[in-house]
Amino acid sequence: MSHEHSALTPSWIETSALTAPGLLGAAAGLLLGDLMHRSARRGVGIGLGVLGVALLLPFVVDGVTGLVNGPKSRSGVRRRIQCIRDAGIGTPEYDEVDEDSREQGFI
Repeated sequence: MSHEHSALTPSWIETSALTAPGLLGAAAGLLLGDLMHRSARRGVGIGLGVLGVALLLPFVVDGVTGLVNGPKSRSGVRRRIQCIRDAGIGTPEYDEVDEDSREQGFI
C-alpha cells in the first residue's frame, strides 16, 4: 500500500508545483488590478502573455521534434533498423602486439 502511495506522490507534487505560480499570478492580478491604470494593465497583460508563450515554446518544440524524429516516425524507424544492422559490424582495431603476433604466426 505504501508503494502505491509513493508512486502517486511525485505526480501530485509536480502538478501542484506547476499550478502554484499560475494561481499566485491570478491572485495578484485580482488584488492589484484595480490599483493600476487601464493602459498599465494592458501593457503588463501583453508582457505576461508574451512571457507565457515564450515559456511554452520549449515544450511545443520538444513535442514536434518527438513527432518528427521520434521512435515511431519514419526516420526513427530507419535509424533504429540501421542501428540494429550495424550492431555487430565494425572495423577491427588491433594494437601493435596483436599485429606482431599475427606476423609471427602465433595467432
